[in-house]
Amino acid sequence: MNIALMSHDNKKELMVQFCIAYCGILSKHTVCATSGTGRLVAEATGLPVQLFLTQSHGGSQQIGARIAYEEIDMVLFFNDPNSDELDRDLHYITQLCDQHNVPIATNAATAEMLIHGLARGDLNWRELIKPSSPLKV
Repeated sequence: MNIALMSHDNKKELMVQFCIAYCGILSKHTVCATSGTGRLVAEATGLPVQLFLTQSHGGSQQIGARIAYEEIDMVLFFNDPNSDELDRDLHYITQLCDQHNVPIATNAATAEMLIHGLARGDLNWRELIKPSSPLKV
């Protein structure tokens, strides 16, 4: 499965810690991320992370396009509810996920549920909808 990682600045460390904790599960899948988040995760975990632009330079739009083309199977977008810096990006990604039936987590608790479901095979139904292909950047 193709998993996209995004986070507000104040949640990047939480995303890194989450990815360290679930590195074993994530390593069995293709991980992509906006540049800032992806670099931090890759450095901390050793996971190969396909990098898009930073959110401020269009990374959200790049991930959004992949969601629209059904190339992303799950989004983990750690939101800082006290920040309005990227509300447009969060709304844009959430709307696309809803339109294309892509599971999205906006906090660590929901992300943990999705990761455990992924490990159990609960998301294999996505494979029935379309054959999974590696993400192309």
